[in-house]
Amino acid sequence: MVVGVENKNQKTPLMTDCNQSVFRFPSLDRRKIEASFGGGDISSDGGAMFLRQADRLTGLTRSLADALTDPRDPNRVTHTNVDLLRQRIFGLALGYEDLNDHDTLRMDPLIQSAVERSEPLASSPTLCRLEGRADRKVACDFSKVLVETFIASFDKAPEKLILDFDATDDRVHGAQEGRFFHGYYDHYCFLPLYVFCGDQLLVSYLRPSNIDGARHAWAILKLLVKRIRQQWPEVSITLRADSGFCRWKMLRWCEANQVDYVIGLAKNSRLIKQSQQRLDTAQETFNETGEKQRHFGWLDYKARSWDRERKVIVKAEHGPGGTNPRFVVTSLNDDAREIYDNIYCARGEMENRIKEQQLGLFADRTSSHQWWANQFRLLLSSAAYVLVETIRRVGLKGTQLAKAQATTIRLKLFKIGTIIITNTRRIRLLMSSAYPHQSLFTTLVANLNSG
Repeated sequence: MVVGVENKNQKTPLMTDCNQSVFRFPSLDRRKIEASFGGGDISSDGGAMFLRQADRLTGLTRSLADALTDPRDPNRVTHTNVDLLRQRIFGLALGYEDLNDHDTLRMDPLIQSAVERSEPLASSPTLCRLEGRADRKVACDFSKVLVETFIASFDKAPEKLILDFDATDDRVHGAQEGRFFHGYYDHYCFLPLYVFCGDQLLVSYLRPSNIDGARHAWAILKLLVKRIRQQWPEVSITLRADSGFCRWKMLRWCEANQVDYVIGLAKNSRLIKQSQQRLDTAQETFNETGEKQRHFGWLDYKARSWDRERKVIVKAEHGPGGTNPRFVVTSLNDDAREIYDNIYCARGEMENRIKEQQLGLFADRTSSHQWWANQFRLLLSSAAYVLVETIRRVGLKGTQLAKAQATTIRLKLFKIGTIIITNTRRIRLLMSSAYPHQSLFTTLVANLNSG
């Protein structure tokens, strides 16, 4: 709490003086505590340089800028596309979710250095106009860049890839284009589709919520498989998803194109009837032992809408809460328990990645009235995720933060108080001697430089 300001002619606190230069706080051990804004160029985002390193390693913002046409008069352009994209994407990674944040952030000399400029960055109106230039072509071209960045992250051809598909709700901020009420989520929202491979993001596709949750998933899968196999013809690809993506035409396409699948199957009376013996056995064993039972097996099943029978894994579970059957349709031939526990259930990690992007990197900040501007914001958030994930995968490999969330990485490695001293020969970043993660910082710098 501010209690006063230094003034030779007046001792009473000046709480409403907007021009005060020295602030006084309660003393400590007879020593006065004073504060002022005369410290020079100081930033709270010393770790922004890691984002610059990750960007240089992946070439992400340069590729995005190349995919974005610029209708402006080149003789009047002050902020290039790549500068605007870096400013916005780095800002999201650093925790600045709104365009208004850049009205002050643009003056931060450290952020300017990360963007590779030495003068004020773009204002919020300029960034807003950038978003307003988004259209279907921009969204498609940016999405291609994400896929190409994923492919380029491999030093050698992988033997196997598992593509995780999932949808989530993105609550709207008002009467926006594409706004619909969703009965399952019980609010007005968008329904973006995500595709991850492990922790790496390939697709973030904004959709209205008045559609089937699997809408366009088949087309996106087809495009991904085609591009991946152009690069690696021998790679084994598996589609993994929950029951919302169990559509027989997609399953048939996978079978025809040598793509395996492990997809949840919603329970129904026919599945329960075909599994009744296993369910009864699990219940009887639980009644005898008092211990939760999980029995696995196979059955052949054909829904009325399907073109043919397919193999389904049955998990007959019975515990204190009663019977809890689960079903998974798959083209794999391994042990049923192994497929369910170690392959299908691992898709839950993708849900954590979606939460990380939405909560930590503001993918749900789709508050523009225009549809394509919101798709553009989702893609910018995705680009920020790619940079943070690169830092985690390359720079933090083998450290205690190798599995850390974006918010943890931001708190421990990005938010560092830093003094900036600039002259004609050098930019010096002076960080606190008491910074608690100096060893981790050193490792991260070394890994990114050698990456």
